[in-house]
Amino acid sequence: MSLYNQRGVSAQKEDVHLAIANMSKGLYNNSFCKILPDYLANDDAYCNIVHADTAGTKSVLAYLYWKQTGDLSVWKNVAQDALVMNIDDMLCSGATTNFVLSSTIARNKHVIPGQVISAIITGCNELIQEWRNYGIHIHHAGGETADVGDLVRTIDVGYTAVARLPKHDVVTIAPQVGNVIVGLASYGQATYEHSYNSGIGCNGLTSARHDVLSKYYDHTYPESYNPAVDETIRYIGNYNLTDVVDGHTIGNLLLSPTRTYAPIIQQVLALHRQAITGIVHCTGGGATKCMKYIPQPLHILKDTLIPPPLIFQLIQQASKVSDEEMYQVFNMGQRLEVYTDATTAQAIINIAAQFNVHAQVIGRFEASNNLTLSITTPAGNSFTYNTV
Repeated sequence: MSLYNQRGVSAQKEDVHLAIANMSKGLYNNSFCKILPDYLANDDAYCNIVHADTAGTKSVLAYLYWKQTGDLSVWKNVAQDALVMNIDDMLCSGATTNFVLSSTIARNKHVIPGQVISAIITGCNELIQEWRNYGIHIHHAGGETADVGDLVRTIDVGYTAVARLPKHDVVTIAPQVGNVIVGLASYGQATYEHSYNSGIGCNGLTSARHDVLSKYYDHTYPESYNPAVDETIRYIGNYNLTDVVDGHTIGNLLLSPTRTYAPIIQQVLALHRQAITGIVHCTGGGATKCMKYIPQPLHILKDTLIPPPLIFQLIQQASKVSDEEMYQVFNMGQRLEVYTDATTAQAIINIAAQFNVHAQVIGRFEASNNLTLSITTPAGNSFTYNTV
């Protein structure tokens, strides 16, 4: 069993998918988000998306960093993590602006004071103002902060977002033989970011923190982990959050906010919507997530992947897990995939470059009798998935 599973988490969420297997998929069977009829205005030409997600255990890392350094600014990153996990999923289905947002923050009041809640709410409002400069309009409707110390050891930060869009703007996932896959890098510094982004995103942070950080955190902050997890796999790394590697602190690498692709995808869809045959946000499941959404038998080849940045190299060195598991748990440096023809692919790459985000063709679709995914890493290691 992988360390990830031993720590009580799952990259594929098999039990969750089994639990919802018999639920309606909404208006479209092959959309990234569930699309509902326009219950808000009852207009048959429109549809609704309601989406909820959290920053996951990224908030625990923020807690450790804040406790060790006293730096409250880290909580704005957590607000961005939770925000992007909603907005960028909805981008994949065609919603690009006019999102209505509600927050749900659950905390243990004994360890999370009001100043942290204030930093999260203020940080979210600042992000909303910043994104407005790029045409991404988000309207904050308030939310709930619950003191549930019996349920939450530190804090959980989540949002629910709602969007209404014309049905003709919906993006579905139906790649064709001959289409290519454009991967957008999760790391670097986009024009709309304030500093270097390691690319870590919001997935795999349970393993990332336990594999990279030292026993100091196990002994000093017992509230930061599930005590049912065996001590031999808790905080087994060699680093302190303030240690510096290649000019970056470990804390900054692990806590880089999840990059949004909203300014890029808004332009892509405005100019090339009809040529897009799918967009997938590679969060839980990493490079294998596409297998959950592609409806027809195809051979998906990903053999020119973007090289993974420093943070994933550090995690793999510390955990000693295989490339195969790394590409299932983490985004490995590319967190968004766009499916299209070769000509449009170059246009997307050019749009991303305008925002200083690297993009490249990372693969293609070939004919097959079964849905199969083949991955070849930049290091030359290959593996194949027939089911997820």
